[in-house]
Amino acid sequence: MDIYDLPHSPARRRVPVKDITTGGAALFWKMLRLRRRKFIEERCAELILTDEKLREVCQRLLVEINRGLNKDTNKEATVKCFPTYVRELPNGEECGKFLALDLGGTNFRVLLIDLGPHIFHMESKIFAVPQSIMLGPGTGLFDHIAECLATFMHENQVDVSPLPLGFTFSFPCSQEGLTKARLATWTKGFKCSGVEGEDVVKLLQEAIARRGDIKIDVMAVLNDTTGTLMACAWKNPACRIGLILGTGINACYVERLDNVQLWDEDHDDPKQVVINTELGAFGDNGTLEFIRTEYDRTIDQHSLNPGRQLFEKMISGMYMGEVTRLVLAQLTREGLLFDGMGPETLFEPGQFFTKYVSEIESDKKGEYTCCRQVLEELGYDDATDEDCANVRFICEAVSRRAAHIAAAAVACLLNKMGQKHVTVAVDGSLYRFHPHFHDLMVEKIRQLINPGLTFDLMLSEDGSGRGAALVAAVAVRIGGLAAR
Repeated sequence: MDIYDLPHSPARRRVPVKDITTGGAALFWKMLRLRRRKFIEERCAELILTDEKLREVCQRLLVEINRGLNKDTNKEATVKCFPTYVRELPNGEECGKFLALDLGGTNFRVLLIDLGPHIFHMESKIFAVPQSIMLGPGTGLFDHIAECLATFMHENQVDVSPLPLGFTFSFPCSQEGLTKARLATWTKGFKCSGVEGEDVVKLLQEAIARRGDIKIDVMAVLNDTTGTLMACAWKNPACRIGLILGTGINACYVERLDNVQLWDEDHDDPKQVVINTELGAFGDNGTLEFIRTEYDRTIDQHSLNPGRQLFEKMISGMYMGEVTRLVLAQLTREGLLFDGMGPETLFEPGQFFTKYVSEIESDKKGEYTCCRQVLEELGYDDATDEDCANVRFICEAVSRRAAHIAAAAVACLLNKMGQKHVTVAVDGSLYRFHPHFHDLMVEKIRQLINPGLTFDLMLSEDGSGRGAALVAAVAVRIGGLAAR
């Protein structure tokens, strides 16, 4: 029987207490609490991964990355390792004004960035994408984007001379060059006709040309992971890895061209390219079954994309709350939580949000203010300290597992690159808002990387926006073009 199909709460588990003396009652209840906690820890043991298993995750990911880089095995690889065609990173010499366009959901942003020695000034504006446009013809979408871009440029008085632009397009694409990417499939509620299979940069350029009132040089199209790397590399030249830990997960890194059999352009200096791993699909071929649990399988079965993005479903903010809810609900059914009588909302899919995990874990040890607030929001007003302690333990087990397998992925990349010191750029709501995710990752990466290697994690600021502008700025610098 599927976890989702199980009944909600069984009858309250009664504990026989007659014949217990008053003096022995306290000891009895203490022993009962300890016994329950022991059972809970045993039931959560599969969520706590040993270093041996995490090293195995590293080794298996390395195999999948190499399969993705190999042209003979890339087609079947789950970790695709697409070349982004971004070969140079910022070096601090980028100067001028640059535009960025960030489209990845029901809102999009236009940014104007002014770069110079020790100068970074940014103006931005958010525009909505009405549902009628999201579901209409593709020309309507790109005409709307061009109109908003023109409005922004007029308002900021940069509509006279052509400006370089970086385009963050956060939908699945097949990238064929720095300024060429074909949409594979729409996601996130978009269904614009006439766009799938087409070059999105060309569609944007055609929409701008139809207006005739602004001039744009599209210098690059990229995803938010590459942007995250670029945004940090401008500040820190040691940055060589970009990592997204938010609603979804992904990673990119700088790879030597000799290792990229998919590369079909020149091998001139710099002999490197940023690789978009598409890390979230790791495990789609079954290689992670040795650490997946009944909870992971249930979430996958009931997801919109069963059998896909399995690594992402074990980590990301889209799924962490639901993994936690499934554990809480199952242990409540077994009478180990809330005396078997948890709140009804605990048995409703999607009602335990990932933010609850962060809030519960933000309490100081032994304090349960946030935990009680979460439980009250779920409709449970009678939580004991024991309930709260056990709920926190389960939240910690789920989030620690996520942090540790994310750390294993980073350690794999660090070991593969073999550079003495690398800075890892990280962005995403899960990393930003979970109170312990950073520290958990740092501790575990140190234990998993090869001797002699060092690293640090650096929070990236607005990779999808300023990162796009920086890709354009680098393209201008190496191309010898003038940025007005």
